[in-house]
Amino acid sequence: MVAMTQEAPRPHLESFKVACSSCNLRELCLPVGLSNDSLDRLDNMVATRRNVSRGDTLFRAGDGFQSLFAVRTGFFKTSVSSEDGRDQVTGFQMAGELLGLDGIGTDSHTCDAIALEDSQVCVIPYSQLEDLSREFSELQRQFHRIMSREIVRDHGVMLLLGSMRAEERLAAFLLNLTQRLQARGFSASALVLRMTREEIGSYLGLKLETVSRTFSKFQDEGILEVKQRQIRILDQDKLHNLVNGATC
Repeated sequence: MVAMTQEAPRPHLESFKVACSSCNLRELCLPVGLSNDSLDRLDNMVATRRNVSRGDTLFRAGDGFQSLFAVRTGFFKTSVSSEDGRDQVTGFQMAGELLGLDGIGTDSHTCDAIALEDSQVCVIPYSQLEDLSREFSELQRQFHRIMSREIVRDHGVMLLLGSMRAEERLAAFLLNLTQRLQARGFSASALVLRMTREEIGSYLGLKLETVSRTFSKFQDEGILEVKQRQIRILDQDKLHNLVNGATC
């Protein structure tokens, strides 16, 4: 007998015009530095948004690749499944960042993208983006910068997993997260974690117990104030010193 599995709900699709030129995230997304003509063409191309409820999947590994997704609101994680069935978190994406770059090389997605809270994405058809990039060199340069940023981020994760102690890994993670949030107008010292400690551990290559113990250690040492998922950084210098000491 073949076991029946329930198909994951598809994200809700809204069809209406998205004005990249007036989006408050345009300095963080594709339209950085584009001319008015390029922005008008991009506005016409990005014609839909998708609402993705918390826990729902934007795309799964093996799905055909057709579009990139710019996160407009909310928070996502990407993950891959290992041979023994465990999920390995490969990244966390927030407003102003792109999802779906993994599918460019093979025409199919290689990871799952799951919303950690109610979210909304702008859908960017990749074939149209390619055509537009050939016409507007500034758009092509910006897209290459985004690709480069992702490569640098991947290298940073490899450094985390390859050479840092647990305290250094968590310090680097928190600093990276607050820097990205600060670029979006949020506090540089207070944040609400959208991911669980287990998901943080999966991303950093640490056990759940190690993550919890390290959070407690940081709180005992006066580096952090921790109230469940609410984090307040009390001593940025100590976090920086931990990371700088690991990379010297």
